[in-house]
Amino acid sequence: MSQQSKFANITRRRFMHGAAAGMVAGNSLAQVASAQPAPTEGRKIGYALVGLGNLVIREILPALKRTKHSRAVALVSGDPAKAKKLASEYDIDPATGVYNYENYDTLRDNPDVDVIYIALPNGMHAEYTVRGAQAGKHILCEKPMANTVAECRQMIEACNEANKKLMIAYRLRYEPVTNAAIQMVRDEVMGTPRFIQADAGFNLPASPPNLPWRLNKKLAGGGAMLDIGIYALNATRYLAGEEPIEVNAMSHTPPNDPRFTEVEDAITWQMKFPGGVLANCSTSYSHGGNRFRVTGPDGYIESEPFLSYSHLSLRKVIKGKGEPVEVQQVNHFAAEFDHMSQCVMQDKEPLTPGEEGLKDLKVIEAIYEAIETRKTVKIA
Repeated sequence: MSQQSKFANITRRRFMHGAAAGMVAGNSLAQVASAQPAPTEGRKIGYALVGLGNLVIREILPALKRTKHSRAVALVSGDPAKAKKLASEYDIDPATGVYNYENYDTLRDNPDVDVIYIALPNGMHAEYTVRGAQAGKHILCEKPMANTVAECRQMIEACNEANKKLMIAYRLRYEPVTNAAIQMVRDEVMGTPRFIQADAGFNLPASPPNLPWRLNKKLAGGGAMLDIGIYALNATRYLAGEEPIEVNAMSHTPPNDPRFTEVEDAITWQMKFPGGVLANCSTSYSHGGNRFRVTGPDGYIESEPFLSYSHLSLRKVIKGKGEPVEVQQVNHFAAEFDHMSQCVMQDKEPLTPGEEGLKDLKVIEAIYEAIETRKTVKIA
C-alpha cells in the first residue's frame, strides 16, 4: 500500500474543537508582537500544510485567514479530491499548490512555501521534518515532537544542518491566559509555589476494526500520555519554570477493552523540581481532565478549562478570597502561526523550538521507565 493511500483517511484531533474569538491585545505577548517591525509590505509567510485531518480543516485553515503575517499556499495529502476541494475554498491554486506524500520533497521547488506545518500522526513527525528541512524549508511541527528522544535529536540536527528554524506547536504558549498564569506564578501571588496539579484527558471512542491512529503504537508512540497527556506535562514545566529532576509513575489499562491492544489508557505521574515544587499529574483516554492548579502558602491559582481551543478560565484564591482573572481571549492558532512567521522574517529563535519538544520527550521516556521498573527515575 502506498503512503498516499495508507494515510488518505488519517484524521487529526477531534477534541477541543471550536475557534477562539479576538486577536492578541493588552497583554505581554501582544506587546512583544507589536514592538516587532512589520513585515515587508504585502508579504506574508507561506505555509504548506501536511496532513488534512480535523485539526487542519476545522482550526488551522480558518485561523490562517485571521493572521497578520501568515498564509496557506500549499496542501499535502493522500486524498487528492479533499486537497483540491480545500485548496479552492482557501484560495490555494489546485494546479500548483496540491501535493501528495510521494512528491512531498518537490516542495523545495515552490518559492511560495517558506514553512512546512506538519500535522501528521506522531510517528511520522521525524521523517517529514527531516525531509522538509532537506527541502530547504522551515518547520512548524505539531506536538508531541516525536515518539522518542532519538527522533527529536534527529529532527533538531536536520534543521540545524539546513540552517532552518524548527518550532514545536505548543499553542498555549502563544495565548494570553496561559501567559497570565505563568506571570502570576513568577510573581508568587500564592506565595512560593509548592505544588502543581495538572490533569489532561478525554474519552476516546473507537469501534474495531476502525480504530483511530492514536491507538496504533507505531503511529502514536503510546497512549494518552503522548497525545493529550503532554498538555499536563508541559503545563507543569512552564508553570514551575524549571525542569523536573525525578519522576514516579503508574499506569492502568482496562482488560478486554478493544481500544487498548497496543497502547495504554491511563497514567498518573509525580515529579520533583529542583526548587522544591512537587507535581501530580494524570492523563487518560477513558475520562476527561482539563485543569491545573498551582498552590502556595497563601492560596492558589487554577485554570479549568486550561487546554481547550477557546473560553479558557483563570481564577485565583488568595487568603480565602476567590475571584476570576479576566484575560482577553485570542485565536491560539493565529497567534502561534504569526509568531513563527515573525521568527522567520526577523531570523529569531521561536519561543518553543525543537529543544522544548525534546525536553518533554525526555520526561515521557522517564515516565515509561518508572512504570516499567516501579522505581523513581532521575531525569538527566
